[in-house]
Amino acid sequence: MSEYPRLQSLRRINRVMARYYVQRQVLARLRPLAYVTSGAPVEILEALGILTLYPENYGALCGARKASVDLCRVTESAGYPADLCSYARSHIGAVMHPRDAPLRGMPRPDLLVCCNNICGTVLKWYQALASLYDVPLFVIDVPFQHTTPAEDHAVAYVADQLHEFAAWLETHTGRRIKPDKLDAVLARSREAVALWQEILAFGQHRPSPVNAPDLFVAMAPIVALRGTRRAVDCYRRLKAELEGRVARGIGAVPGERYRLLWDNIAIWYRLYRFFRPFMDDGACFVADTYTNAWTVELEPQRPFESMARTYSGVFINVDLPARTRIIAAMARRFEVDGMVMHVNRSCKPFSIAQSDVRDRLRDDLGIPILLLEADMCDERLYNEGAVRERVEAFLEML
Repeated sequence: MSEYPRLQSLRRINRVMARYYVQRQVLARLRPLAYVTSGAPVEILEALGILTLYPENYGALCGARKASVDLCRVTESAGYPADLCSYARSHIGAVMHPRDAPLRGMPRPDLLVCCNNICGTVLKWYQALASLYDVPLFVIDVPFQHTTPAEDHAVAYVADQLHEFAAWLETHTGRRIKPDKLDAVLARSREAVALWQEILAFGQHRPSPVNAPDLFVAMAPIVALRGTRRAVDCYRRLKAELEGRVARGIGAVPGERYRLLWDNIAIWYRLYRFFRPFMDDGACFVADTYTNAWTVELEPQRPFESMARTYSGVFINVDLPARTRIIAAMARRFEVDGMVMHVNRSCKPFSIAQSDVRDRLRDDLGIPILLLEADMCDERLYNEGAVRERVEAFLEML
């Protein structure tokens, strides 16, 4: 894809994330390490100096490196169902056969932290990990939000758990959380999130200096390094590069003709290859729902209540009308000409209501919407011919 300009900042982000995994392998011998779900309040762990790793991120890495199918087969042969999330199957397979896994697997955790605001699968996934590793597990129960914003009693319920969570971490690590340290972490988290929001907003420019596959690569620090200086530094560089593109009129897709919106998790094993036909036709994915899921907002003045409210309202923990309003607002703000919804076999919370969302948005916005069946990591569920035919038909509708 040499004819398409590549963001140099992504190279640095890839290097930062590579060091992140290598450093965890070394530092895990010196400091406590926790596996954490992507929607958990990582700022508390960061303030305590606890190392964190994300099995979901590692699952995406397995998918990108085309290792997921073999690891999934390992997990399935152990009795886990093939319908289970491919992140979970990839990671559990790596736990069972680390020598066959990227980076030879992840280092052994001392603690497990599971927040169920992203899906129900993580509960059983982390219970399985607790059994495999024989380490303590803390579950943060976040009620599904039927109203937006979350009701005060639901926020108070989660905030109480976060106080309990902090005390649990202190008990298991012998460390003590210091208010000034937590304030500093929250400030860095807020800065990184603010930069990330600005980066996502660049898609409003014509031509857009950024395309969805770029954002899928760039999102790694906002997930895994939230609350750290490294995330802030990565996004300052990326923002500056995008500003330079806008000033020079450089688009991520030269000759941009169509502006599209993507819904759901990336197809990691075909990240740029999948988007190539769209790009060749002048179509740029200027916005997506997945990377917007990490535009969390925290208030240092009320840290625990703020974290409780923010992490209760993540995109896939809100009801269908709220989710539809969010997507419709994005479609209008970014002035899109169409939308592609990845019907992701693995991620039920993201995918199960997509046909209803499509029908409502199609009537409301009057744009063509393509539902495309695949999986984020399991290549066995990707039909190259069927995808190509449906994409070609969709592009003819624009």
